[in-house]
Amino acid sequence: MKYNILSTLNLDYCKKELKELKKLSNLSYLINPKKRIDDKLRNIDIYISSAGIKVDKKFIQNAKKLKAIFSPSTGTDHLDLNEIKKKKIKLFHIAKDRKLLDGFTATSELTFGLILALNRKLIPANKESASGSWPREKFIGRQLYKKTFGILGYGRLGKISSNIARGFGMKIIANDIKKIKPKNVKMVSIKTLFKKSDFISIHIHLNNKTEGLVNKDLLQLMKKTAMIVNTSRGKIINEKHLLYSLKNKKIGGAALDVIDGEWLSKDQLKNHRLIKYEKQNDNLLIVPHLGGTTYESIYGSREHICRILISKLKKGLFKR
Repeated sequence: MKYNILSTLNLDYCKKELKELKKLSNLSYLINPKKRIDDKLRNIDIYISSAGIKVDKKFIQNAKKLKAIFSPSTGTDHLDLNEIKKKKIKLFHIAKDRKLLDGFTATSELTFGLILALNRKLIPANKESASGSWPREKFIGRQLYKKTFGILGYGRLGKISSNIARGFGMKIIANDIKKIKPKNVKMVSIKTLFKKSDFISIHIHLNNKTEGLVNKDLLQLMKKTAMIVNTSRGKIINEKHLLYSLKNKKIGGAALDVIDGEWLSKDQLKNHRLIKYEKQNDNLLIVPHLGGTTYESIYGSREHICRILISKLKKGLFKR
């Protein structure tokens, strides 16, 4: 008998892998499935996971036959790891696949897109020009040359980001839990990082130790002109404390690719406190988790996770 596989990701681009999966399994799609997924879970053996769907206790209770989850993502905050482990469901993701990930530079590239958009006020300036107005000096920003770029988490993306920052002629400082001595980067304490940086970029994983790590104690150390960028996971920043800093002009601004609650419905997201604030203020810029949304990153990671799944199916590693 073939395994029943449900994917909430579009795999049409992965033509070779898709053809193989269809031979080996009963594969079904459910794209944008937030309201309909519960009905589909009852008979699935394997789930190919999208970051927009929470695999929580309710999900797992509905998917009683679930044996394995495959996620082409480096983040796991959409997955209830404790419940998955408790139910002895096998989990496969790409977070530690360095050979694959070293070719994905999209998130670090987006970091500087966000910095430029926020610092140079590109969004409000575009709206002005679209209306026929041309008030150049209304949108004065700061150049990046000789500014201090602070990297929180000097791993793969931190290193890529430092190379890009170097191209702008920026001074680079970093903080990491590991004792490392990279060339041309000054390693500092986390407090020094927040005190000295003109731009701070977050590149750490979300876990019990990093949830809410960036709170009022660190935010109040920042220069009033400094800006913070988060392309990692929303819960790393205490959003209540960030909102206070923005409202009271304690910092120069924030650009977020991620927020706590990305999986909420459209109506719920409209009322998210950060999104409500962003609508009326130019010192906060939010985009919908675009870090890895390039053809190379999205389809490369999906092809890779599908190849892993195909290999496991051929080896018969999922016993009924």
